[in-house]
Formats: sequence, C-alpha cells, structure tokens
Amino acid sequence: MDELRAGCPWDQKQTMESLRHLTIEEVYELGDAILDNRPDEVMKEIGDLLLHMVFYAKIGSEKEQFDIADSLNSICDKLISRHPHIYGDVKVANEDEVKSNWEKLKLKEGKKSVLEGVPRSLPAMVKAQRIQDKARGVGFDWDHEDQVWEKVQEELNEFKVEADMQSDKMEDEFGDLLFSLINFARFKGINPEDALERTNRKFIKRFQYLEDQSAKDGKILGEMTLEEMDHYWNRAKEL
Repeated sequence: MDELRAGCPWDQKQTMESLRHLTIEEVYELGDAILDNRPDEVMKEIGDLLLHMVFYAKIGSEKEQFDIADSLNSICDKLISRHPHIYGDVKVANEDEVKSNWEKLKLKEGKKSVLEGVPRSLPAMVKAQRIQDKARGVGFDWDHEDQVWEKVQEELNEFKVEADMQSDKMEDEFGDLLFSLINFARFKGINPEDALERTNRKFIKRFQYLEDQSAKDGKILGEMTLEEMDHYWNRAKEL
C-alpha cells in the first residue's frame, strides 16, 4: 500500500469518501460468495476487504489521525472489555446473557442509546433485524413466539383493511407487517435477509429456465399465456 500510494495515480487520488461505495460493493461480493458456498471466492473476497481496511488506515496515517496498529489495538481493547465472562469474573449461562451484557456495557461506555450502533445506511430489512436484536439485548422483547405470531396476524389484518380501502396508510401498515414478520423470523432462528435472497435466487433460476426452454420451443415470452408459462415454471420446480 505504501508503494501504491507513492507510485500509482489512481491509488494516490483515493480518499475515504471515494472508497466507501467500493467497500460496500466488496462486502456484498463476499456475501454472494458465502451464499454460493464457494470457499475459494470467500478467501479472495476477504483479501479484497482487507485491502480496503489497510487503505483506510494508510489514509488515516497520512493525515496523522490513526494507523493500522491503532485500529487493531482498539478492537482488541473492545473485545476484552465486552467479554468480562472471558477476561473477568462475570458468569453467563448462555448466548442471550452474553448479548445482554454486551449492550449494557455499551451504555456504560457512554452510548446514549442501544440503537446508536445500527448504521443509518443499512438496508431496511437488515436494519430492522439489528434494531430488534439490540432491543432484545436490554430485555425489550416478547416472551413467547406465539405472541409474535399473534402480532403478525394483527398487522396482516390491519394492512388488509387499509389495502382494501386503497388508503394512504397502506405503506405504513405494510411496513409494520414486514417488521413483525422479521421479528417472528428472529424467534425461529431465521435470518430474513438470507431467506429472501435465497428465494430471489430460486426465482431467477426458475424464470431463466422458463425463458430458455420456451425460446427453444419457438415461443415468445411476452406473447405467451400465463398457463403456458406455468407449464415451464412447474418443470423448473422439478429440477
């Protein structure tokens, strides 16, 4: 990185701001590799991300703000502080108690809200999940999943009422419904982002089969009936 900053015009031009969107792209590429179950690609994407971390630290060092050692020391200090059940005399019974202690320690460190750690720019579904996780960490949560399911049904009914009336509240009620579904998924141990992405990929695979096979049969997609398309779709589901 020292050599690149010294000799490459592109690398010399980069700032933290210019790298930001590229880093986000790299994180998504790592996510794709994980969902595709391709360890070789995961390995490469980790390298790409590490390059970005070194890049940010280099820029910080040039501005005499921080260097890579400061970043690593900072995370080590945080991990020691947030794991008193490992580095102290605190006793925990399970994962939930670990998470609860984590959020309480953050408040002791000066955080005004347990939700401060949720990035504003997170995708909405991921953000909802993180908000719920953090609220649970301080005890703000349902006791049983049956209560959560009742809430899902309540929100579904409210959305249906507003949708039937085509009211201005449809979007609000739809948001409430999604939030409650994400909450129920959390209780069932389902990652809603991963679940939806797997469904997206499944739909893409089946739809592309429909496109390919119908074209081989000399049919034009936009001119087919729904019944004709369903024929190919059902074949795709059998693969």
